[in-house]
Amino acid sequence: MITLGLTGSIGMGKSATAAMFGEAGCPVYDADAEVHRLYAAGGAAVGPVEAAFPGVTEGGAVDRERLSARVMDDQAAFQRLNGIVWPLMGSARREFFRRAEEAGADIVVLDIPLLLETGGERNVDAVVVVSAPPDIQRQRVLARESMSEAKLEAILARQMPDVEKRARAHFVVDTSRGFEAARAQVAEILAALRRPDWRERLAGPGEPRQDR
Repeated sequence: MITLGLTGSIGMGKSATAAMFGEAGCPVYDADAEVHRLYAAGGAAVGPVEAAFPGVTEGGAVDRERLSARVMDDQAAFQRLNGIVWPLMGSARREFFRRAEEAGADIVVLDIPLLLETGGERNVDAVVVVSAPPDIQRQRVLARESMSEAKLEAILARQMPDVEKRARAHFVVDTSRGFEAARAQVAEILAALRRPDWRERLAGPGEPRQDR
């Protein structure tokens, strides 16, 4: 079973691309959805997060806006938060892989926003980066409710630059050309991964990454 890591900066269209992999028959593990579950009332992360960042919970759940305000400009705090949350996600990931294996899946997708920032590429067989030109990215993000230029800049400062992500990817999905073009790129990636020689080709010394 091939494990494919899917990532991309804010506003690049990663969630839509993850859905396309799902439509193509690949089980998709949504790391952000799992974080939401851990932050919800009764979630395993609520107590530890409140202990580390007093005042960020309300009604027995983590208030994501309050938590974001506490860690946004503090890299040490952000790393401390990751140290709490990532271990708690382990059981859900293990269950995801168990179900995928039982279903006979040949490719699974881990949708992880900070895959490269956290060194998660070491745990996958290939990396797909979802990308778009900077002007399109900004337009998409600033159209969101409660988003501001300052907040966007703070988020981007915490994420690896898109150009670096693209350089470290095995495949790049360009979402600037519309849904159908992105869906075609997803199909091409799956076809490439299913070819017998894919491991050799992707791991070869000096081999250029694929930018589709």
